[in-house]
Amino acid sequence: MDMLAPLLTYSAALAIAAVIPGPGVAALVGQSLGSNLRSAFAFLAGLALGDVTYLAVAVAGLAAIAKLFAGVFIVIKCLSGLYLLYIAYSFWTSRAGLAKVQSTRERTGFRAFAAGYAITLSNPKTVVFYLALLPSVLDLGRVSTTQWAALSILTVLILFAVLSPYAVLANRARAMMTRPAALVRLNRVAAGIIGAAGGVILGEAARQIFRRA
Repeated sequence: MDMLAPLLTYSAALAIAAVIPGPGVAALVGQSLGSNLRSAFAFLAGLALGDVTYLAVAVAGLAAIAKLFAGVFIVIKCLSGLYLLYIAYSFWTSRAGLAKVQSTRERTGFRAFAAGYAITLSNPKTVVFYLALLPSVLDLGRVSTTQWAALSILTVLILFAVLSPYAVLANRARAMMTRPAALVRLNRVAAGIIGAAGGVILGEAARQIFRRA
């Protein structure tokens, strides 16, 4: 199977889909504003792993099975949205100065990674891309294991290339504000962004529950 043209098409489609702001991008920016760059990249790694998971599901031809577990995805969406609201509340009520923020860097990596992964699994844009649009870009029935591995690596590289600027720019905005009062204001901006992302995810979950009722 000649993969060059499909790979280029897939790369362009994924880059366009990734750069469009959505719950994942909003949460990434909020994570970078409210914490630190290491935490933001851990969050981004979780987002990328979620994409690779959906890619594996699509290549394995499990889209139909995924529909059978739509209720599970709704639960994941609810939990992800609630977790984002919890993070938003934590940032909003935080009065930490810069020293305390720096002292928590080592403790946020895994939690940020897990949050990023959960958010990708619950992101409607990701679901639509991999389970609805991807079959029109790639002949999934002819993708071998080696080609899937290449696609997975390409997915991670594209997402980091496209989304890293969001994290870096947000982190630089935080780095310029070193006074405790300024950090409180920035934490509240981050809380607003993350809370909005959580609200979008919960709203989507509520809409799906209403349709199933």
